[in-house]
This record gives sequence, C-alpha cells and structure tokens, in this order.
Amino acid sequence: MAAKPPSDELAKLSVSDGAPNGKAAAANNAKNGDAADHSGDDSEDDADDQAAEPAPGAAKKKKNKKRKPKKKKKAPTAQTDPPSVLMSQLFPNNTYPKGEEVEYKNENLYRTTNEEKRHLDNMNMDFLTDYRHAAETHRQVRQWAQKNIKPGQTLTEIAEGIENSIRRLVGHEGIAEGDAKIAGVGFPTGLNLDHIAAHYTPNAGNKTILQQSNVMKVDIGVHVNGKIVDSAFTMAFDPMYYNLLEAVKDATNTGIREAGIDVRLGELGSYIQEAMESYECEINGTTYPVKSIRNLTGHTILPYSIHGTKSVPIVKSSDNTKMEEGDVFAIETFGSTGNGYVHDEGEVSHYALRSDAPKVDLRLSSAKSLLNVIKKNFGTIPFARRYLDRLGQEKYLLGLNNLVQSGIVEDYPPLVDKKGSYTAQFEHTILLRPTVKEVISRGYDY
Repeated sequence: MAAKPPSDELAKLSVSDGAPNGKAAAANNAKNGDAADHSGDDSEDDADDQAAEPAPGAAKKKKNKKRKPKKKKKAPTAQTDPPSVLMSQLFPNNTYPKGEEVEYKNENLYRTTNEEKRHLDNMNMDFLTDYRHAAETHRQVRQWAQKNIKPGQTLTEIAEGIENSIRRLVGHEGIAEGDAKIAGVGFPTGLNLDHIAAHYTPNAGNKTILQQSNVMKVDIGVHVNGKIVDSAFTMAFDPMYYNLLEAVKDATNTGIREAGIDVRLGELGSYIQEAMESYECEINGTTYPVKSIRNLTGHTILPYSIHGTKSVPIVKSSDNTKMEEGDVFAIETFGSTGNGYVHDEGEVSHYALRSDAPKVDLRLSSAKSLLNVIKKNFGTIPFARRYLDRLGQEKYLLGLNNLVQSGIVEDYPPLVDKKGSYTAQFEHTILLRPTVKEVISRGYDY
C-alpha cells in the first residue's frame, strides 16, 4: 500500500512517502482426537472365549466383533485450488519457509558469523515465525491469484477471492470480534488499473470489469500477530506493456539489492531511479520513457502499522537517514508513462485508525459506535468499507466521514497519474536482521 510524503518535504526533496502495510498472526486451533474409546471391547471378548460350550440344541451365542478404530485422516501436504488448507497444517511446528537470505556487504559482512549477532537473531524467533507465516500465506495466495485472474472478472470478485483465501489460510475469518486483529488481511487489496497507481479497491456495488487492455497493480497485505507482509506485482495481458513491467521489477530488485544496514535512503533512491529510467516502452506506436513516480515511496513497517517513520524515495534525494538493524522495509517502486507524479482522485475505499489520534468529544452517535467497532476489530490495521459491510455495519458513511474529519481515522484516496498513462508497481518486504538481510516475501514468481 503506497504513501505520500508531507508537502513541505516534497518541496524540499522532490520525493514523497510510500504505501501502507500491516500484519497479524494466526492462532491455530488444536484438533480433538476422533477415535472412540473402546477399552471395554477386549474384556467382553475374553469372557466370550472362556464361556462354556452351549448344550446340544441350544442356540449358539454370537461372539461380539471388535470394532476397528477409525483411521486418522492424513494431514494435507498440498494446497487446494482455491487455497483453503491452513498454513499450520502444511507447516506443522511453525516450520514456515525462510525468505531469501542475503549476506550484508563490506563493513557489515562480519555480521553473518558474529556470535553476538547470531545470539540476537535467535532471540527473535517468534518475530521471524510470525513474519514467515504471513509471507508463505502471501506467496500461496498470490500465486493462485496470478493463475486465476483473467479479463472478464469483476474487481470485486478478484479482491474477495484474494482476501477470503488469506483468511482461510491463517484460520481467522475476521467476523468474530477481534478475530481480524489476530491474523488475516494486512490492508485492503489494491487493484489499481492503468493510471491509478495505488489505494484503489472496490467498494460495495462496484461493477468494474477487468479488461484485456488493462495494466493492473495487485497490492496484497497479510498479517500474523500484527507482523505485516506487504508485497505487490503488476499484471498485463498485452505484451506491449511488458517493458514497463520489466523496468519497475528491475528498479525494485535494485532497491532490494542495494538496501542494507547503514545505507542512506537518499542514495538508495538514486540507484532505484537510475534502474527505472533506463527503460522505455512503446505503446500503440508511441515510445514513452519510463519515469519513477517521484511522490511515492517505500516505507518502514511497524507492528500493526503499515507505515512506519522512514520513507524510501524512488528518485535521488538528499535524505541522509540510514537504514538500521531491526528495521522492516517495504521496498516498492512505481513507474509511469505519464507525468511521474500522482494526486488524490476518486472515491475513497482505504481507511485506518490513526495511532496518534487526538481525543475528540464526538457528538455524532454513529461516529462513536463506529469508532468502537473499528478499535475492536481492526485496531490500527487499514480496512476497507467492504470489511465493515462483512461485519453487518449499515449506514455508517456519515459516521466514518466524521471520524476522518475529526482526525481519528485517516482516509487514503486513490493516487492517480494523468489519464491515458499507464503505471506499474513491484514490491517486497525485507527484514534487516542482525546477521543477514531476509527478503521475506520473495518467491519463484518475482
């Protein structure tokens, strides 16, 4: 999920902030054994064996047969289509796959074998388990989505297919009060078409249909116990857009490669921009340079908060802020054939409770009751209007807008470049562990 920087910083640096994410953890329910207790069977059979033979002509007593214990079902070893098998069943004992581990370079190379750093790493296993749980969920859901998304489907069908799969895999449907805060969707699934770069998901009643000519950014968030994995990819069905996608994928991978402890964020932005803007894309006979969208950025991720305090520019800037041990970053880049600059436009679908929300005396009763629902079900994890619909909330828009106007809830309007242009996005979440950099969301797909 993308974020924009403060306007004063934009004027100074010509860059802006990145997208939102968030994450949560799944608790797995223990299974009750289903074999019945047949402890009395043996004693009955022994009694039958020792009984005297019946007198001639007497009816022969039937011997009780032992009941065979029910066979235990084998644990599933593969995912279904659509995804429905719990991650905890596919990976028992929290044995979730690691992401791509990359050794640090230069003066930080010592960290790989340093005993003190390894000890710090080992102390963080619960954190890593939650992140790897969320990341594997993300991989399995998105790879299913990549195979199944086709032109002709509605955006609502696509979004709900992704989100319901996430909920099934982590074992939290998000209907019971507080369930969505344990594990589930990390933020509303972004389905951003063409010139829309970020923060668009269908609201109830949306009838938009994916077309063969569309370029769609698919931005998915998964959380387990508030540990949010934020990763995105772009789909195009016409080969003329492939160079645009390749430019953005290269820029994101460049950012991931160059990221590390003590790296300055402004310098990282220059590497990303250089990779991105070395490409051009021919669309319908016209050649366009691919531009970094200068007022969108990557960002740190904090527990239950998709946007942390640091931003990763995707153009060169004078930001001397350093990446540090323990940081979690969403490295995301956006390329455009348009102006390379986005603005707010369109109906809002993304919202989040502000962690620094002011104490306001709300006079609107609908705002008060809605705030209570948001706190209990989402906390500071971003949510969509559709999620309120799932909880049975009705006629909440007036109260929601009041919470936004009061500064308690933040809204995230769609971010768009000029009409007629095309934008693309690729994104991964990285953990700057004490010993290595782990690209936690990396998969065989991207």
